[in-house]
Amino acid sequence: MNTMPITEADLHAYVDNKLPDARRAEVERYLAQRPDEAERLRAYAAQNSALGALFNPVLDELVPSRLTAPKRQARQWQRLVAGFAIALVSGGAGWSLHGFAAGDVQRVQIDDAKARPALYATSLAHQAAVAHVVYSPEVTRPVEIGADQEVQLVAWLSKRLGSTIRPPRLGELGYELIGGRLLPGAQGAVAQFMYHNKAGQRLTVYVSTDQSHNKDTGFRFAQEGPVNVFYWIDGKFGYALSAGINKGELARVATAVYEQLEKPS
Repeated sequence: MNTMPITEADLHAYVDNKLPDARRAEVERYLAQRPDEAERLRAYAAQNSALGALFNPVLDELVPSRLTAPKRQARQWQRLVAGFAIALVSGGAGWSLHGFAAGDVQRVQIDDAKARPALYATSLAHQAAVAHVVYSPEVTRPVEIGADQEVQLVAWLSKRLGSTIRPPRLGELGYELIGGRLLPGAQGAVAQFMYHNKAGQRLTVYVSTDQSHNKDTGFRFAQEGPVNVFYWIDGKFGYALSAGINKGELARVATAVYEQLEKPS
């Protein structure tokens, strides 16, 4: 009896545990003969797990009081959220929503100039962690430009960010550059450099240009689900180092990154 060909949809359903037992068995036989495909799906499964660890805690948060308001107020709230969502989509600031309650959204809508600094400052670590979780498990395309084209990578990212941006050298700490990519920020371009060590552990350096209103320049630590992040501000630039390693090791790498990064011109 001939079976239906295994499709990309089947593979994604397999990762999401959505296949019937018979079809799942067929996919497993398919993967047993294709180690590269099996490795790609393991990376997707790891990505799903990490994203779940980042966002599942939101499910336990209390429902904002405005969402339980009388119908008239609820309709006003719905219009407000719809308008704000359109603004976010057009401005590329979707990552900034997590962690903000209804009242925070209203304050941004009413007084965007005052709310913007807090929005960017509190979301820097989270944005960096999400970008790390999304791209670090990738097997075939973890970066857009590889380390073998570092000159082109530096020129491209520097042009897009408007300042010279160079990847730190972390070889003495056991981490080699894989490459980098361009990401969207709330107000402009973001650069991400990715590294790995001999054990396959990956870490990313996230460089944001969204910090011009943020005066908090302290060296800070955050834990975002399975990802630890050290981050700091230098002028309009925000830097964040993310990895799934312990705080002590990450602090050692973060110190090296901090010492090497030139102040953007």
